[in-house]
Amino acid sequence: MKALITIGLIIISILLVFIISLNLGVIRISPVEVFQTLLGAGTEQQALVLFEFRLPRMVIALLIGAGLAVSGAILQGVSQNGLADPGILGINTGAGFAVVMFIFFFEGDMGGLGTLSIFIMPLFALTGAALAAFLIYVIAWKDGVTPIRLILVGIGINAAFSALLIYFQLKMNPNDFMRATIWLAGQIWGTDWRYVMALLPWIAILIPFAFYKARYLNVLQLGDTLATGLGAKVEKERRLLLFIAVALAGACVAVGGGIAFLGLVAPHLARRLVGPKHQWLIPTSALLGALLLLVADTLGRNLLAPSEIPVGIVVAILGAPYFIYLLMKTNDA
Repeated sequence: MKALITIGLIIISILLVFIISLNLGVIRISPVEVFQTLLGAGTEQQALVLFEFRLPRMVIALLIGAGLAVSGAILQGVSQNGLADPGILGINTGAGFAVVMFIFFFEGDMGGLGTLSIFIMPLFALTGAALAAFLIYVIAWKDGVTPIRLILVGIGINAAFSALLIYFQLKMNPNDFMRATIWLAGQIWGTDWRYVMALLPWIAILIPFAFYKARYLNVLQLGDTLATGLGAKVEKERRLLLFIAVALAGACVAVGGGIAFLGLVAPHLARRLVGPKHQWLIPTSALLGALLLLVADTLGRNLLAPSEIPVGIVVAILGAPYFIYLLMKTNDA
């Protein structure tokens, strides 16, 4: 009952922030005008602002927030490491590297991506994220994978991909260099419905699948020996869950850039609210991730309007202190 109440309160919070975010921007639209426009009674300017700019961006923020949060929850569960996060471990950077390579070799202009390219980018991002995850797992393996080794190797892989990213960015024309830099800092790239349709299938399929696999995440928390004794195919389930986490992170990075710490903070907050059972942890993480990124995007769009702060920077400002707190707590343990 407590978990259901918590989920209900988070959903109400998302709806409230969603309505507030619709009102805010360079062009202010009152709540009454928002509802009138949604019902088809607003002006052409209000309809253009809401339906072509704000709504698709806000929906994308909700999808990315949910995807990164669930990815982080899975990584923490599989690795039994509370510091695991696709941004910190280098998975996001690997995905970002693959997308930049796609743009560098095939497109040549970040501002002129065609419709087909929008749907292809998540596949490239998945490839880059999978490569990063593979390297982390292989290098960290030494008679098993310890939490500290996983984090250290992940930070190293993150640094390596970041260096490669800088190298190829320097070969871009100045305009694309600036675009890539802002995007990699965590910037919601697409503000139209094509990006929503490119991202939606990944989120709509993989998050329910992760929820279906929640019981295996619970079993993996007991350790490999006990999990095997209970009949779980440990390595098969671990690989499948890792694939889900990597695919979610890759698809989200393709549209939202390198947003770090969200996959770390949301699962931790969810665990405090609903406990460690993944049947509740995964949906609560998804909702909290969606809420946090929507809040961060709203702040980023309005704090220095008409200038815009990349949403990844806002998330990092909010999430970095929490990461430091968790790191200190882990060292003390």
